[in-house]
Amino acid sequence: MAPQSDAPADDGLITIESDSQSADNVTGVVTATGNVRIVYPTRGMVATSRQAQYFSREGRLVLSGDVDVVQNDGNSISAERVTYDLNDERALAMPSIGGQVRSTMMIRPDNTARTPLTP
Repeated sequence: MAPQSDAPADDGLITIESDSQSADNVTGVVTATGNVRIVYPTRGMVATSRQAQYFSREGRLVLSGDVDVVQNDGNSISAERVTYDLNDERALAMPSIGGQVRSTMMIRPDNTARTPLTP
């Protein structure tokens, strides 16, 4: 019998809500537009934006337009565009022209600090 863990298994389930969605089976790209809300429960993450594109073949999620990503632990990031590589768990946040990216991180004294989007 496998030991039980308090952390939920990462089953990869992501819920995307938006005003409209389209999928291209040839390119493997899913596009959501208008009032986009993405919930990724196993990562404790909720993201909102004006548009999101999921590139299934590359394992990449691109959020654009007033992007806000908030995690259960209080970490957050706000930007005009966030590109998240699901395979490498790396994120790149870009501001609007003349703007800035804003991150809020919980700093822990035991050196287990996590960045926004860290699983």
